[in-house]
This record gives sequence, structure tokens and C-alpha cells, in this order.
Amino acid sequence: MKKLLLIEDDLVLRENTAEILVLSNFEVITASNGLEGVALAKSRIPDIIISDIMMPELDGHEVLEILANDERTKYIPFIFLSAKTERKDVRKGMNMGADDYITKPFEEEELISAISIQLYNEKLRKQSEKIKLETLQHNISFTIPHELLTPLNGIIGLSSFCLLYTSDA
Repeated sequence: MKKLLLIEDDLVLRENTAEILVLSNFEVITASNGLEGVALAKSRIPDIIISDIMMPELDGHEVLEILANDERTKYIPFIFLSAKTERKDVRKGMNMGADDYITKPFEEEELISAISIQLYNEKLRKQSEKIKLETLQHNISFTIPHELLTPLNGIIGLSSFCLLYTSDA
């Protein structure tokens, strides 16, 4: 079960959205403001974060900026869920590094689809990193023995020569 952090200051919307997500088989952690959301993200390391923008303590942009600068949280998919619907607001969120931007009011299917896409993209990113690591390990396993054997061949050759020279004397 994937762990999801929902940061939303409106109690009714937070509870309703959390219920939708629980019914969609997500483990849901909720925060009522940006400061609490950052603390939960750092301590619980969710698989995905959904955040409102206009909130007390820290707004959604500040939350994204803080989490993007932390090694433990910077790769967690981040979706804005906001009533700010103007193109410039959406663009700002995406330019800051949000993976998606959903405007309120939203359809349940729209939210679940956005989450599924981001989780799938994260899975692909991790698979790609795994393949790169395996390729690097493979290349190292072939390169290092050659690099170690080359000087050893010289040492063995000189040792053999020395043994022959000392045995003839």
C-alpha cells in the first residue's frame, strides 16, 4: 500500500479527500498546514505528496522548496491541489518542480489518475536508476580485474626472471 501525504488546511476538504484516497487503497497521512506537512514528510517519507498552496505557517510553494532541497524528500512526487486556477499560478507551481497541478474543485478520477501517473513515473525512474547501477557494477567487474592483472603480470614476469637469474648463479 502506497503512503500518501495530504497537506490541506480546510478540514472538510482534507477529510473528504483523505477518505477518497483511503477507499482507493492508499495509506493517508494528513497535515493541516505547511509546517506540519514538512515535518511529516521528513519523518514519515511518503511515496507521494499532495499539497494545497494557500495555507497557514508555510504555503505550498514554500513546502515544495523546502522538500526539494532535502536529500530524503527531493525525489518524492509532488502534486499541487489548489483553488488558484490562473495560468500563471499553474505555471509557477510547475516551474518550481511540482509534478502535477490539479485545480479545485476536482473530480475523484482526476486526482486518482494524477496520483497513479506520478507513482508509475517514480517506478520508472527507480527502475532506470537500478539499470544504470547494474550496468556500472557490470562494467566495473570487467574493468578492475584487467586493471589489477596488468601490473601483476609485470611483477610475475620480473619475479620469474629473477628466479631464473638467481638459480643460474
